[in-house]
Amino acid sequence: MTMTTRMRTPYITERRDDMGATIRARFSHGVLEPLEHVDIPEGEVLTVTILRLPTKGEPGGLERSAGGWKDLIDCEELKRNIYADRLITTRPEPRL
Repeated sequence: MTMTTRMRTPYITERRDDMGATIRARFSHGVLEPLEHVDIPEGEVLTVTILRLPTKGEPGGLERSAGGWKDLIDCEELKRNIYADRLITTRPEPRL
């Protein structure tokens, strides 16, 4: 029997290759200011993809979706069904 293990990849803050790089930058007074060193010749034309990082004050996906199921299901009935389903046994009794 072979077991495989998953390796966790560390969080990558900077990725560089021959075609481009991913860096952090700050937008201030209409200008993107790199927060890291960039090795780009002066006047080079670039394609920029902007991904906004959420700030601590902004709600995440879970908080934004709060209340989305309101009035769609009867929660009490759902809980009763869950507990009723737990009483059903599908396993055969062990023979001793």
